[in-house]
Amino acid sequence: MLRSLDIRDLLIIDHLQLEFQPGLTVLTGETGAGKSILLDSLGFVLGWRGRAELVRKGAKQGEVLAVFDLDENHPARGVLAEAGLPVGDELILRRVNASDGRKTAWVNDRRVSGEVLRQLSELLVELHGQQDDRGLLDVRAHRRLLDDFGGLGRC
Repeated sequence: MLRSLDIRDLLIIDHLQLEFQPGLTVLTGETGAGKSILLDSLGFVLGWRGRAELVRKGAKQGEVLAVFDLDENHPARGVLAEAGLPVGDELILRRVNASDGRKTAWVNDRRVSGEVLRQLSELLVELHGQQDDRGLLDVRAHRRLLDDFGGLGRC
């Protein structure tokens, strides 16, 4: 579960700290309210493509830090172990985007590649937007839901 998101110097955001509670989180608001900026920031820390234009004007770099809670059976633990990263109940992702376009990422305070972030992102969040039906059509998602409901774990 995403517990917090800390954004610094990205687009129009100077500094923003968000805390999340268990359950469903829905972002709504008027056009131009900043929903896409929040999603871009979350995507950036999860390994999505970053670009120099994301850095707030006048800043040397932009940074996003995301903290997740991992239960004892969370599949992200396997990715962390395989990558030789510390595994615990808390997962901290941090990614920096320099104004020249260079990007650096850390997982639990250890430097990692974008590939590790992308592997984790598939297991940590599921984002849906307006008219987004890809997740509903993914047969693997159906199996996971059915296996979880039946108490079979990950097969």
